[in-house]
Amino acid sequence: MSSDEACPARVTMSRRSLVRGFAALLAAAPGLTACGSDGLHPLYGASASGAGAQARLAQLDVAPIPGRVGQRIRNELIFQATGGGAGPQATHRLEVVLTESVLTTLVKIDGDSLGQIYAIQAAFRLVSFKDKAVVLQGTSHARASFERFAAIYSNVRAREDAENRAARTVADDLKTRIATYLSRAA
Repeated sequence: MSSDEACPARVTMSRRSLVRGFAALLAAAPGLTACGSDGLHPLYGASASGAGAQARLAQLDVAPIPGRVGQRIRNELIFQATGGGAGPQATHRLEVVLTESVLTTLVKIDGDSLGQIYAIQAAFRLVSFKDKAVVLQGTSHARASFERFAAIYSNVRAREDAENRAARTVADDLKTRIATYLSRAA
């Protein structure tokens, strides 16, 4: 059995048709790109005003968030926006309200739990200082699991680690969503 018999639906293209196909693709390439005046824009690129996303995030005032996890989220947002230094005059204020819960999983017959899931929900709103209007609002969620141990200190430490992981996830999500809004608004 020859190779032509094994594959009877073999398609052959001439060199000329290949060149025409590539020429058509190259001619259509500028129209296929989504970047442009009404397409997608790079998130951390400069806006029409010339300010990059990092500079716009540095103009964000993050209101105090109650609790240890709230403080972790606030510190993470401030550090991601300004690098820990003082930022320029704020143009927007971020207000966050947290709801925390712990779900027990893997419960043994005697009632002891082998694992838990720490869940956090952050309802946020971004307020413009210019007209005191809420320009963006939403909710961010995070969950982090942790094991339960016989030693009390191990349980405390495992829960704190789960809280820190969830706080980092929420802070990253908030930063991305706010940067996206600010890049479009600028």
